[in-house]
Amino acid sequence: MAWFILIIAGLLETFGIAMINRLTNKRNWQTVVLLIFGFGSSLILLSYALQTIPMGTGYAIWTGIGVVGGALVGMICYRESKDWRRIMFITIVLCSAIGLKMVS
Repeated sequence: MAWFILIIAGLLETFGIAMINRLTNKRNWQTVVLLIFGFGSSLILLSYALQTIPMGTGYAIWTGIGVVGGALVGMICYRESKDWRRIMFITIVLCSAIGLKMVS
C-alpha cells in the first residue's frame, strides 16, 4: 500500500510541476490553488509512505517520478524537445528508480 501511495505522491508532484509552468503563462488564483494542492498533497502522501518505506529509497523514487513526469508533460503538452538523448536520460532515471525498488 505504501508503494501505491508513493506513486500517487509522485504523480501529484508532476501535477504541481505542470501548475508551475501554467502559472508562468497564466497568473490567476485557480492556478495557485491547484499548485498548492498538488505539492501539498504530494508532500502529505510522501510523509505517509515514508513511515513504511526507507527514506532514501522513497525520496529517490518520489523525485524520479517527478522528474520523469515533468519531462514527459513538458514534451507532450508544452512542445519541449523530444531529442533521443533526452529520452535516453529520462529512461536512465526511470531504470534507476526501478533498480532502487528491486534492491530495497
